[in-house]
Amino acid sequence: MALAEAAGAGVVERTLQERLKPDPAFFIGSGKAEELHLVAEAEHLDLIIFDDELTPGQQRNLEARIGCKVLDRTQLILDIFARRARTREGQLQVELAQLNYLLPRLSGKGTLLSRLGGGIGTRGPGETKLEMDRRRIRNRIARLREQLEEVRKSRKLQRARRQGVPVPIVALVGYTNAGKSTLFNAITHAGTEESSRLFATLDPLLRRVVLPNRLEIVLSDTVGFVRKLPHDIVAAFRATLEEVREANLLLHVIDIGNADWREQARAVEEVLAQLEVTKTPTIAVYNKADLIPAGPAESTPALPGHRPVLLSARTGDGLMTLVREITQELESFAMEVELKIPYTNAGVLSRLHDQGRILAEAYESDGIRVSVVVPNSAVRGLRKFLLPGPQKPPPPGDS
Repeated sequence: MALAEAAGAGVVERTLQERLKPDPAFFIGSGKAEELHLVAEAEHLDLIIFDDELTPGQQRNLEARIGCKVLDRTQLILDIFARRARTREGQLQVELAQLNYLLPRLSGKGTLLSRLGGGIGTRGPGETKLEMDRRRIRNRIARLREQLEEVRKSRKLQRARRQGVPVPIVALVGYTNAGKSTLFNAITHAGTEESSRLFATLDPLLRRVVLPNRLEIVLSDTVGFVRKLPHDIVAAFRATLEEVREANLLLHVIDIGNADWREQARAVEEVLAQLEVTKTPTIAVYNKADLIPAGPAESTPALPGHRPVLLSARTGDGLMTLVREITQELESFAMEVELKIPYTNAGVLSRLHDQGRILAEAYESDGIRVSVVVPNSAVRGLRKFLLPGPQKPPPPGDS
């Protein structure tokens, strides 16, 4: 129902049917379809929404039997996405998903026309138009994929630049409307849109944040997941979701105030499995704690193996606990090293100021002695300047 309302529909009736398997022709069975026809006539309904994906044939049969427009779950989500997309990238991704959804349904409508005849001179104008429509859609899909591939390459270059100055990526993931954008703002003070609308964020948002130990991270806010998220949508948003795949740490934001939070958390885990993101360290962030009377013990069973934090992004209660957990989880990302840099390699010092946190710097007769905290990935390129001694974790900075 929340999806329908997010799309601007007014819900008049809800009905449920239990079946061992979907009916091949009507999904719900011909008797139930006739019942919906009577309800649609009595209530003057102009739209019926199915909370599942329908085949092209099922959708056509239902519309013919019920006598009004029929949408399935995928179409509904795509419609919401189309309303929410603001950037060019988001609009391209939504259009690609819509065309991938439309193409087999357009092909299905041409089945009867394709049987009108065979051979030269027997094809009707309807079929010719249909084939032209199919060709245009396929060409447009190919063009959209090319454009999104350019976006993917651009993101790859941006990530390469970030890896040149290694900064850990922390990605917010979670069910739509779990409060990811509110948490993003609470941590970054970015002032991005916060909304109770489903799928308010479709485009990735990236902000740099300095942790209490002065380690710099990139925090990424991503599109909200949803139960039974269609495969076409996951595929279309691949460029955006690559930020999740590249992350060093995930913050799985869970709306603990929602009665269905366990089911929503499982839905997010399923999408992460589709993205092949199952081994990335994860903190389970139980958000909206201000809406429940229960304590943390109530909120830990859903995600075994993940470190739990209970907080309210809206009030800020528990936020510093989360920041400490992030800091601790990324502690091994950087280390303190002591270097002796010859004056002939003085350019390395400038690079260190960009890549790390200088703790001490002394100019001696044979070079510059530097104590610096740098990401582990940068240490290999500094080996010839390392002074003997054990490598140490980074010291805590000022909060």
